[in-house]
Amino acid sequence: MSDLSVEIGKRIRNYRIGKKMSQEELAEKCGLHPTYIGQVERGEKNATLESISKITAGLSVTMSTLFEKIESREDATQNTNYPFIAYDLVQSIPNDSQKKIVSIMRDIIDMTK
Repeated sequence: MSDLSVEIGKRIRNYRIGKKMSQEELAEKCGLHPTYIGQVERGEKNATLESISKITAGLSVTMSTLFEKIESREDATQNTNYPFIAYDLVQSIPNDSQKKIVSIMRDIIDMTK
């Protein structure tokens, strides 16, 4: 599948894990099959906009949030926009870990002042 399908799949998985949902729970919430959710998360299926809309509704996120800050492949290889890189890294972990990372980041910023 395309890099875009893989990226969207990772984001869906990150949101699902952040909300402490199983693939089965998400599938039930959005009326899709759990196997399909797994295939989308792994980037094996090129999901339709209708399916993505159901998934984002099941995750309680907007489609614009899911697709924000996606860059072309060429842009990604040249990316030096560190705030966006940090955002993607922090977004990929559960909420309790996000709080710890933000606390550490604040401590580091305070030390550099």
